[in-house]
Amino acid sequence: MNSSNDSDDISGFAELEAELRALSDALAVPEPSPPADVARAVRATLEREASEATAPNRGVLRRFRLRGSGKSAPNGGMRASDPAVSGRRRFRLRQKIAAVVATFLVVLIAATPQGRAAVVSILRFAGVEIRVGEPAPLPSGAPSPLPGERRVTLAEARTQVRFPLLVPTVLGDPADVRIADGGRVVSMFWPGIRLDQYDGRLQSTWRKELGPPWPEEVTVDGVIGVWIQQPHGLQYTPATGPPQELRLAGPTLIWQHGPVGMRLEGPTTIVEARQLANSVR
Repeated sequence: MNSSNDSDDISGFAELEAELRALSDALAVPEPSPPADVARAVRATLEREASEATAPNRGVLRRFRLRGSGKSAPNGGMRASDPAVSGRRRFRLRQKIAAVVATFLVVLIAATPQGRAAVVSILRFAGVEIRVGEPAPLPSGAPSPLPGERRVTLAEARTQVRFPLLVPTVLGDPADVRIADGGRVVSMFWPGIRLDQYDGRLQSTWRKELGPPWPEEVTVDGVIGVWIQQPHGLQYTPATGPPQELRLAGPTLIWQHGPVGMRLEGPTTIVEARQLANSVR
């Protein structure tokens, strides 16, 4: 085996090690660190990859023996010192280390609050913006009403909004109906149940910031919905002005019925929530 090839691999690994150390310094993730067993596993993998990269290549040695015995060597008898062979080995080494580093970063993100806070997924669905990442502090104090909220009858509400109003047939007519924000939202109330209806084609009417457990995808009357099982902070984005913190919301089912965005709050299980939602007419 050509010693210059090993030297090239060792040199390449040293360069990568230097780059990784620089990356580690740049990340500067404060305590807490990833769990000790995770760190040990990642280190062992890195050391194993380095060892394999710098150890004698048995496949190359076999080709040398075949060539010396007069037999045909695979791959046209390429020598380890050939630039193509050396380049491929360095490329494979970089691929392996890149994969290990990627795995380590995923573990780092999952294991530290700083990492989790840096990764936020935003789901805009049926007029609701759901931010999934590090949860925001839960609101405390008295709930705030929607802007311009006022009580009306169901018949009055139907004449004052631009979208059709629906009612869960298993619940019957609501005990209380309120219209808010110039007819943007209609809220219906039954004992322990609240149903908000709004124009679901709007980009963002409500906002929720969640940590684990993550929202669950469900099917409601043949369409996709989202079930949020834990209590969470609820914000409302008015027609004009910044978002407003409203209150602590309970488990909620969100879906869209034609042009109408639906937000059902109160059922404690997904089975109960779907039963009510499927009856909306």
